[in-house]
Amino acid sequence: MATVVVVEDDDKIAAPLVRTLERDGHAVDRFAEGQPAVDRVVSGDPPVDLVLLDLGLPDMDGIDVCRAVREGGYPGGIIILTARDGELDRVVGLDTGADDYLAKPFGLAELQARTRALLRRSSINRAPDPPKPTARPAGDGGLHIDVDARRVLVRGVDLPTTTKEFDVLALLAARRGAVVSRDTLINEVWDENWFGSTKTLDNTVGRLRSKLEGADAPVRITAVRGVGFRLETQNG
Repeated sequence: MATVVVVEDDDKIAAPLVRTLERDGHAVDRFAEGQPAVDRVVSGDPPVDLVLLDLGLPDMDGIDVCRAVREGGYPGGIIILTARDGELDRVVGLDTGADDYLAKPFGLAELQARTRALLRRSSINRAPDPPKPTARPAGDGGLHIDVDARRVLVRGVDLPTTTKEFDVLALLAARRGAVVSRDTLINEVWDENWFGSTKTLDNTVGRLRSKLEGADAPVRITAVRGVGFRLETQNG
């Protein structure tokens, strides 16, 4: 069972969403305003697995809600639900940290499918923590990525990542030392439903760099101009 936060001020839209999610076995918290939702998600009590977020809220823009929960350390999935169908709004939402985007009106079956897919990839599934990894070979650079558990560890310490951050890092780490093209990253981390500028990838990489530097990870992500990115092990 996942915990889902629905942020939607329209009762006619929120009610069937909540019923559908609860029928699928999820625990659902619904908010009609942005700030209470931000407080709930960032508090993590209990942890939230997925946020379904409307952009047109009465107290603040949904884009600001998305930005606030990401800045507050929320690593789970975010699906934006909105009547704004312009490309600019879609790009801004994805660049701010959303994982997926559905324009209203949308079918509940499609929402359920995307919800299931995102929860499967979520980095904060509340399954029992796997056993702590044994000592890694010295040559691995102190960075360990457990793809099955979707955990990133720097010298044995968990490094929280969002779903997309994890996927980008895992792909770069699997090809450590080699350049991974921007097209490859976008095609493998985002799917055919993704649309928008490559700024979304740049923002995701930027957040990853900050987190790796903050954890004093002995690796760095290097940009290769006009091509893509490479994960490198740093000496010392």
